[in-house]
Amino acid sequence: MKTITLAPVINVRSYMKAYFSIVFIICCMICNAQTSATANFTASVTIVEPIAISTTSNMNFASIDAKSGGEVTITPGDARLTSGGVELKDATGASAASFEVKGQKGFTYSISLPENEQILTNGSESIIIKNFVSDFTSGSLADGSHVIKVGATLDIAPNQIPGIYRSSGAMPVTVNYN
Repeated sequence: MKTITLAPVINVRSYMKAYFSIVFIICCMICNAQTSATANFTASVTIVEPIAISTTSNMNFASIDAKSGGEVTITPGDARLTSGGVELKDATGASAASFEVKGQKGFTYSISLPENEQILTNGSESIIIKNFVSDFTSGSLADGSHVIKVGATLDIAPNQIPGIYRSSGAMPVTVNYN
């Protein structure tokens, strides 16, 4: 008798089932991969020192003789200059206005001077003050403070009535952080 050996029967159906099951499981794993992520953050803020300005010296043109009129200028460096027929007299107390600006160390700032002409009065008499200028070149609060000086020009009428002329109101100098 002859012995017949049968080759093992491969059940293709079983293999296909197993193959598709494995593929299905892998697909499910891929599809169910991480679908969201979370990150955390913190917040911070730096409150800067408010900028401030204070007057350390008011503007004073000292004594002048109006004569035939003209202009008197006081520079931010406290120099008095004339044009026209005005004559400078006693310079005691002559000074540009001086201000101290304080604020956050290392910050820079800008300055705004009066833009329009202002009026100095003595009773019913008046003198125009104009052309405000400053020695402001760099507004850096390197040490947390900075001094600035402001000068201006007076229009003196011929034979201006003698007396002390004062500003009728405050003349603003404003500073702002850049």
